[in-house]
Amino acid sequence: MPNLVISPDFVRKLAALDSQTRRDAAVALRRFLNNSLAAPHPERVRNGRDPRVATLRLSAGHRGVVVRHEDTYWLLTVLPDDEAWSYAQRHRVGVNSAIGVVEVWDAVAIDESEAALHRASRRSRDRLFEMFCDNDLLDIGIDPTLLPLLRLMTSEAHLTGIEPFLPESQLAPLMALVKGGSLAAAWSELDGCRCMEPGEIDPDDLVAALQRSPGRAAFATSQQELDRILNAPHWATFLYPPQHTYSNWERYDQSTLVTGGAGTGKTVIVLHRAAYLARAGAGPVLLVTFSQALASELAARLDLIIDDETVRERIEVRNVDRLAHRIVSEAEGRPPTLVGTGDLAALWKEAAGSRFGAAFLLREWEQVILSQNLRTLDEYLAAPRSGRTVELSPEIRTTVWRAVQHVEERLRASGRRTLLQLASEAAELLGRSTGDMLGDEAPGREPYRHIVVDEAQDLHPAQWRLLRAAVPLAPNDMFIVGDPHQRMFDTRVALAGLGIPVRRFHLKISYRLPHEILSFGIRLRGGGPADGLVEGIAELHGYRALQHGPRPTVLGYVSQEAELAGLVSHLSSWLADGVPESEIAVAARSTDLVRAARAALQQAGISVKVTMLHGMKGLEFRRVAVIGVADGIVPAPEALTPAAEDPTARAHDLQRERGLLYVACTRASEMLYVSHTGRASPFLPA
Repeated sequence: MPNLVISPDFVRKLAALDSQTRRDAAVALRRFLNNSLAAPHPERVRNGRDPRVATLRLSAGHRGVVVRHEDTYWLLTVLPDDEAWSYAQRHRVGVNSAIGVVEVWDAVAIDESEAALHRASRRSRDRLFEMFCDNDLLDIGIDPTLLPLLRLMTSEAHLTGIEPFLPESQLAPLMALVKGGSLAAAWSELDGCRCMEPGEIDPDDLVAALQRSPGRAAFATSQQELDRILNAPHWATFLYPPQHTYSNWERYDQSTLVTGGAGTGKTVIVLHRAAYLARAGAGPVLLVTFSQALASELAARLDLIIDDETVRERIEVRNVDRLAHRIVSEAEGRPPTLVGTGDLAALWKEAAGSRFGAAFLLREWEQVILSQNLRTLDEYLAAPRSGRTVELSPEIRTTVWRAVQHVEERLRASGRRTLLQLASEAAELLGRSTGDMLGDEAPGREPYRHIVVDEAQDLHPAQWRLLRAAVPLAPNDMFIVGDPHQRMFDTRVALAGLGIPVRRFHLKISYRLPHEILSFGIRLRGGGPADGLVEGIAELHGYRALQHGPRPTVLGYVSQEAELAGLVSHLSSWLADGVPESEIAVAARSTDLVRAARAALQQAGISVKVTMLHGMKGLEFRRVAVIGVADGIVPAPEALTPAAEDPTARAHDLQRERGLLYVACTRASEMLYVSHTGRASPFLPA
């Protein structure tokens, strides 16, 4: 019986074919796996660059390209017959000598570039890699056949020119050297291309290389496993090296934070880390995020990657508000009553009087008093007010405290609480004596053995205190992912200051976004630093994409009616391209625009997701339309603190509004369309 190994490109290309071709290919692969008489047989390729590369006829007009090593067959891709033969002739397969991962080369394209490099090299005596000898380059895994070309290169543009034809494990260390890095920097980049320590590397052992490359190869050990690989979403099976490494690390001795930009796979890491911990079986796992909608999405995704019901039951998926609600409910014997947004706003307006605005008092309460869990006036008088630049004298602080006490007393009298108050109370309950209230399986006082946190940048300090109280201080206790640049709420916290010192890892490669959308998003976001999660600031420097695509389309219209007509036209063309409605989303900043877009699309018979910018958080689609990105709408005037009241708060508000737009635009993995009426938002890149 042959060993069948599937590459992610094969799964993607197969999914793009028509249903009949997909069915025929699946049947052919089942026959091949079972070694039946009707199975397709490997056909050798004439004039190929690698004698191990062959083709398999999978359907009428389509072939799979396969690499054969003894009784193991690695399916690289599926293409129409002529394209499959050409691909098989052009490509060769190798094993990286430094980290032992498998590499696929477009050998013909590399060879064809040599003549142009020879001509260019005559114009300059400088050489791009002259500071490094051949042994230096070989030590960082550079393929010997590439060395002659590297010795001809005189500028970074020459390396960029052959970038599409190089494996990432070759390109990454070379780019580090070109950017002025040392061999140590090149090794650091190379480490990001592997999932495990290679041990002894045999360059002729393709099977061992495939086993070291889980992001490139999934072993179909049975017909059931083959069907799962072919039908499951890409992220459920194939993890890029950093994703696999951080998800499957056996032991983190302290709480761990993984940060990264849009498309780097943070949510994929969260899901697989939770699954890994559940399979280890050390105790219950809480997977937590900031909204219930995202919690429901994460729960559904977990169902796709965990087949064992016993393992799946070890993971509880909640948003942090529901966790707090449950703890307080079980402690008090009844569900707590929450105050509505409108009623709370009325209370703050009542407390504000003439000296302070209601919004100022609310922010002071949430960002200073609740954030630091201040219980007395003396504590408030002595407390720092990070991020609140308007100085308050002791007399003014006393006045603010009285206003806050007025609101809190009114809430107590009516038996109502806010969600942040609920989180504070739940943390206090867990810290005192209620550790066993959530079930008999709780290890000691804490109800969970592991907590995995998604979208960490949007959690408030009160919520972090709750999570810290819900898990024992032990190895693999808290695994946290987030991105300060995607913050949607003004919650700038350093975890170490909340009793959660972390070991930090950072993701730099966006696997979902094409370069064009990523570049647009960074310019839109401002590209500047963001604070939060750790001391200091987080930079977008070094954040890059591996693929290219069409540039985002930005169009202006003379009226809202024209803008909505343009939206209908664009979405109609996307549907005509064969993009399913489920892979398209529309987002806007205002509820009025969301309602208008839904009505226009419904009238046109188009049913896609239409939501506020906030609603795009944590989701991804092939194509995204963001409408109403006009001055006066984005940023939303009502969401901005008056500059006279607190200029720093206003600056934070503007960055938050940028972050909202950045999040929505970077949900698109293939194509982005942005429109506005009248003058464009100042956030849009020129």
